[in-house]
Amino acid sequence: MTRSAAGRFAWLGVALLLGAFALAGWPVARESIDWQPARALAEPWRAFTAVGVHYSGQHLGVNLIGLAATALFGVVARAPAALAWAWLAAWPLTQIGLLLKPELAHYGGLSGVLHAGVAGVVSFLLITGTRAQRWVAAAVAIGLVAKLLNEAPWGPALRQPDGWNIAIAPFAHTTGAIAGAACAALALRVVRAKASHDV
Repeated sequence: MTRSAAGRFAWLGVALLLGAFALAGWPVARESIDWQPARALAEPWRAFTAVGVHYSGQHLGVNLIGLAATALFGVVARAPAALAWAWLAAWPLTQIGLLLKPELAHYGGLSGVLHAGVAGVVSFLLITGTRAQRWVAAAVAIGLVAKLLNEAPWGPALRQPDGWNIAIAPFAHTTGAIAGAACAALALRVVRAKASHDV
């Protein structure tokens, strides 16, 4: 298997895994698997299962569309398998970061982890991309940062945007983006160290 094929397979595999969790969690009682900072130490597995919690059909549908778009972004960018594994690592870290916002007593959904995936691909393109790819990545990065700042993650734990039938948790988008960028940078460092060692 070539590196590009391995990367595509890994990105699609992580996306399928996240989608499976989201769909499997739909009929499950939310409070039994959502993220709860008060239970983080006793039940750390909630950092994974929280992606299976969605508070409405709209919430689930939009997140599944976002999941497909994030996976496609990684595939089109030809992000290596290491970046997909970095996205996987950012999955629980996104929720663990919510410990910094303890007033968010319950959290569920894919959106934080989706922000992690996008931030990972952007980091990859900014570091290793061609000139054109870096321009595209810079534009996406500016849009992502503007979105996060506009959501005011330092403000209330929940926000009710127009057109949504649920409240959103802006801080989760921020922790996801930070976790995704950090994991991607670490993965790229490991890949480069391995490449230089193999030469």
